[in-house]
Amino acid sequence: MSTDYNAQSIKILKGLEPVRQRPGMYIGSTGKAGLHHLIYEVVDNSIDEVVGGYCDYIKITIFEDGSVSVWDNGRGIPVDIHPETGTSALEVVMTTLHAGGKFSKDSYKISGGLHGVGVSVVNALSEWMEVKVYRDGKIYRQRYERGKPTTPVEIIGETDKRGSLVAFKPDSLVFTTTDFDFDILESRFKELAFLNPRVTIEFEDRRYDEKRVFHFEGGIVEFVKYLNRKKTAINKEPFYIEGTYNDVKIQLAMQYTNAYDENILTFVNNIKTVEGGTHLTGFKTVLTKMMNDYARKLNVLKDKDPNLQGEDVREGLTAVLSVFVKEPQFEGQTKAKLGNEEVYEAVIKVLRDKLPEVFDYHTKELKAIIIKALDAAKARVAAKKAREMIRRKNALENTTLPGKLADCTSTDLETTELFIVEGDSAGGSAKQARDREFQAILPLRGKILNVEKSSFEKLLKNEQINNIIVAIGTGIGDDCKLENLRYGKIIIMTDADVDGAHIRTLLLTLFYRYMTPLINAGHIYIAQAPLYKVELNRKKYYFYSDEELEEFLKNNDGKKVSIQRYKGLGEMNPDQLWETTMNPESRKLIKIEMEDVEEADRVFTILMGSEVEERREFIERHALMITELDV
Repeated sequence: MSTDYNAQSIKILKGLEPVRQRPGMYIGSTGKAGLHHLIYEVVDNSIDEVVGGYCDYIKITIFEDGSVSVWDNGRGIPVDIHPETGTSALEVVMTTLHAGGKFSKDSYKISGGLHGVGVSVVNALSEWMEVKVYRDGKIYRQRYERGKPTTPVEIIGETDKRGSLVAFKPDSLVFTTTDFDFDILESRFKELAFLNPRVTIEFEDRRYDEKRVFHFEGGIVEFVKYLNRKKTAINKEPFYIEGTYNDVKIQLAMQYTNAYDENILTFVNNIKTVEGGTHLTGFKTVLTKMMNDYARKLNVLKDKDPNLQGEDVREGLTAVLSVFVKEPQFEGQTKAKLGNEEVYEAVIKVLRDKLPEVFDYHTKELKAIIIKALDAAKARVAAKKAREMIRRKNALENTTLPGKLADCTSTDLETTELFIVEGDSAGGSAKQARDREFQAILPLRGKILNVEKSSFEKLLKNEQINNIIVAIGTGIGDDCKLENLRYGKIIIMTDADVDGAHIRTLLLTLFYRYMTPLINAGHIYIAQAPLYKVELNRKKYYFYSDEELEEFLKNNDGKKVSIQRYKGLGEMNPDQLWETTMNPESRKLIKIEMEDVEEADRVFTILMGSEVEERREFIERHALMITELDV
């Protein structure tokens, strides 16, 4: 390596080269989340045409080869010559960063694609892209490969249609996966249709022969009803508020149910802000203040009673908050969090003016909601006492650890492992098989509590969950602290059958909902146990799927083999369990990662929630596709 550092050391990236060099800067990641972001960028441009009143139809198609097309009947991308570049505006938009109509207030008063980099980034990260523009009675076309034009902008026909068709194929040299997930995309397009009542969105996936058409005239009120369709509502019709302050338009729909969790979705210019921001902060502030005011006005809270806290008044709340801002300031290109302070002020102003009108008209329902919040406050106090008890347990010596826990002797987080094992039988084998120096075993008896359907207070009273919390040492919920972690790896080890899969999902739901830092820091794993043991010529082979076994038998056709199908971990003797599932040198572990938080939340809600039909459809669609769990 040369030690010279001079002008020749400075590399200038031209055109779209910076995007290919550092794609994560523009789309967040090169994994599944980044892949789907490509489609979102193109569709968001079509939605901006909808917001402007120029478009009412969008069609998205995924083809058999993994390519995608997005059609809208908007104005069509400009094709005339750009005065500064001397080339077609279409080519400028598609090949230049920070070039687009979003920078001109005359073109778009409200826009989600503020940065002006969206479609050019998609172009840069695609193996190929082809754009057709239908305007002025003609069809214009240009093709690109990895961001570079391979044809001029040319007229290829005449038309009476208007709009744009953008087709592209993600570059497998850039992305770790190029396999689009139908469910993730369906969820996003459905959201956009709820948020924009005037548009019809058609989504077709030709890989699986699936087609959906979305159009919701009820807007975000219908959206909230859809989110709560399997729950019992307290206010039968969602409360709806709409208003504008200092050019910030605000729409809010909210409904309370008998559930324990809160579900608040926020959007800015149709972009989902999964990390919230100033609009969400303003909403929470006003809601907490006003619910306390009405609690005292309706005599539910007495003068000497303490105020309800924010989490109390939001228990069971489902809300959709959508704001439209001329110049939104997002944190990062993926637009996860809003930073505009004037939006906070606008939300505060509009809700202070409008909420009393709604609450005064629905006093009976409001009183029931406040009584529920008071019950939530009592449960919060009880849960706090339970958490303090767990803290005290963790502060004591190892003698307070669960009696079923077979602990290891090492305390080095670089090497220590906790196996959470299904059943006493498998737990007994695992205790004999383990390396006592660095491997600890915690057996579970039967299925643990489904925390998705349980209150926090009930969760803390559950013996098995308490054993897990105390063994891991970090605490739970707001008290989950990684500095108190007792093991570097927490490994879920269950049978390779339906019951085992259910227990795995129950445990992952617990970790995701209440011990998220463990997943974020990469401490949660799943052990893969073999399905078959095959003996051939006195040698033993282990296989983890039917496909692996079939391939082995095909290659050894005609030879005498002995096949054993394992029904569970308990059928293995300790030596076999060590060799196949616990030995760091030969085992297979799946590390649980949370690349897409929003999708993880949706999947856990489907799998462990109360919507049986949605869960059945999800399992049927994914049963033959799941090879790894990337939460």
